[in-house]
Amino acid sequence: MTTPDSDGLLAEQLLRLTRRVHRIQKHHLEQRGLGITPAQSRLLRTLAHWGSPPRMADLAERLEVVPRAVTTLVDALEASGKVRRVPDPANRRVIRIELTDDGRAALRELRSARRSAAEEILAPLTEEQREALGGLLDTLIDGTPARSC
Repeated sequence: MTTPDSDGLLAEQLLRLTRRVHRIQKHHLEQRGLGITPAQSRLLRTLAHWGSPPRMADLAERLEVVPRAVTTLVDALEASGKVRRVPDPANRRVIRIELTDDGRAALRELRSARRSAAEEILAPLTEEQREALGGLLDTLIDGTPARSC
């Protein structure tokens, strides 16, 4: 049985781990010299999951940020040649955002940097511990209790 105090400790541990993950990912991004911030990285990853270029409002909704924040991110990524604004074929007043070839190359580098960061973070764990952690994280992400084996 957990006590409120132990729940507080778990919450603090999760927050510290999250900060460590962000710090290590940022370090791996900087080492690769991509010139991409973590927020820009998140936008590129989100953009890559669309079958066709989304509207700025769609990106804002998916990223759970205000549209102005997406505009700032897109401006910077467009200036670096990683995305471009394109008119919607059905409505010229609507602008869509698409990845460029440079953006796709940056995504490959980002994925590699994230894998390196994950390897660094998970290095102290055995394979069995990694499997257990994966199951626990799935439970927390899904928000449903784990099934007993």
